[in-house]
Amino acid sequence: MLSIKSALAKPFAKRVKKSVLKWANNPIETQQKVFNELISEAAGTQFGKDHDFVSINSYEDFKKRVPIRDYEALKSYVDRVVAGEENVLWKGKPLYFAKTSGTTSGAKYIPLTKESMPSHIDAARNAILMYIAETGNAKFVDGKMIFLQGSPILKEQNGIQLGRLSGIVAHYVPSYLQKNRMPSWDTNCIEDWETKVNAIVEETLPENMTVISGIPSWVQMYFEKIQEKTGQKVGDVFQNFELFIYGGVNYEPYRAKFENLIGRKVDSIELFPASEGFFAFQDSQKEKGMLLQLNSGIFYEFIKADDFFNDNPERITIADVELGVNYVMIVSTNAGLWAYNVGDTVMFTSLKPYRVIVSGRIKHFISAFGEHVIGKEVEQALKEGIEGTSFEISEFTVAPQINPESGLPYHEWFIEFETIPEDLASLEAKIDQSLQQQNTYYFDLIEGKVLRPLKITAVKKNGFTEYMKSIGKLGGQNKIPRLSNDRKIADALFEQGLTK
Repeated sequence: MLSIKSALAKPFAKRVKKSVLKWANNPIETQQKVFNELISEAAGTQFGKDHDFVSINSYEDFKKRVPIRDYEALKSYVDRVVAGEENVLWKGKPLYFAKTSGTTSGAKYIPLTKESMPSHIDAARNAILMYIAETGNAKFVDGKMIFLQGSPILKEQNGIQLGRLSGIVAHYVPSYLQKNRMPSWDTNCIEDWETKVNAIVEETLPENMTVISGIPSWVQMYFEKIQEKTGQKVGDVFQNFELFIYGGVNYEPYRAKFENLIGRKVDSIELFPASEGFFAFQDSQKEKGMLLQLNSGIFYEFIKADDFFNDNPERITIADVELGVNYVMIVSTNAGLWAYNVGDTVMFTSLKPYRVIVSGRIKHFISAFGEHVIGKEVEQALKEGIEGTSFEISEFTVAPQINPESGLPYHEWFIEFETIPEDLASLEAKIDQSLQQQNTYYFDLIEGKVLRPLKITAVKKNGFTEYMKSIGKLGGQNKIPRLSNDRKIADALFEQGLTK
């Protein structure tokens, strides 16, 4: 028997799907409309005046007047907004600042406005509704849902609320989901991550959990604690658990471990949220990639990652992107970010409609020897390496070893296994072969005897958790970089005795 709530979800899902398809099937016009609105709305702001928005009549005009910026380059404007000044990057004041930990600039303050906030909420909702429309499965809406997130406690600074994005979003849970939502407010406010996860385990164990969401590495910790406490698979503890919603990192390296922890397969939905905007969500269980949100007050530009560090790289819109090319994504938004480099790289898997996968971070790559290996390549290589085996990976990262004690330099893979394989050499060979096939530069360096094939260093059980704790980044939206062009993480793992 369908409940009233799940019965109503189906026609609502159909309506939402129809409205999503309307803009998804008219992508160029949709983006042009967003562009025109952004320029018009911000013409009277300080940024708009400084960049002569009044004279911008085309994308070409925009490119001439507005250079690509990262947070550092936009910081002088953001600082004025943080100080309480109005009409700087966007009209009025932001509702919130999402505070994130930047690597070069310390804390970053990303504005969220009255106009931008709804898209953060609607995109997550629409992802679930598109799933219901496609599969016809709506039973899960009657059960309990959890999102492992940061604390919803906000601070105020010059009349603007300040907090983590996931904590801010927690204030916007629709009323019809309030009774279904876990954990409790008090538990969600616990700052210490391990204490919080233990409290969440206690709260959720007696409940009918049907939807679980969060960054895979932190959901894994939650699942492991459930298994430790009950001695059962998560899927047996929560027999109606049907849907895993995740974002932030690629799920593939975790899939085998998750399926073992759960004890069965469950459907999953991938999201691409960031403080700067909710960029994409998985709209189909059958198609690869996530639907790019073209109707959410965000205007997108793309630069080929291979050309990004050139003096004057070409900027293009969705009209000119190609399949399978690694692009740096640039956004202008109704939160007041302009030609802003988010730092993520994407590849298009479909142009009708426009779907993307996140291929990595423009700063997270290895090119110590000119190989320019990216996140997508190492994730694909690991996936191919463990295919057909029983190996379960908890976490991993890759760093260059430029000065080995003997022999040629190499890429060092730090992998936390559930059980360390006896034959690491064959796994190393399979991963290396896949990487050579994907990346011709890497292949040439191996062939030319500049590099030797990669080496795996096993990390102790919970070693990455210990490392994240040591740098004060345990839990929440924090995640281990897949790749580093230096040995900062690698050295810390050795120094802290976290390798085997």
